[in-house]
Amino acid sequence: MKEVILYMRENCCLCDEVKVLLDLLQSDHEFEMIEKDIESDEALLQRFMIEIPVVEIDGELLYYKEIDLISLRERLH
Repeated sequence: MKEVILYMRENCCLCDEVKVLLDLLQSDHEFEMIEKDIESDEALLQRFMIEIPVVEIDGELLYYKEIDLISLRERLH
């Protein structure tokens, strides 16, 4: 099973939008979604500070400007 990591923070409307996209895709693609709040980990906070949301699929990072339903679907195949 694929593992999809959503790097996000609380009260982030862009993060919420990406989470909705991932939730939609879970009905067609089998993957485990893991949410990581960057504010709970200093290293993640330094790494992604203003870049969130970021999605990691099979080690590949997708930054917020690259995330849409089509790009997520392609990477989940």
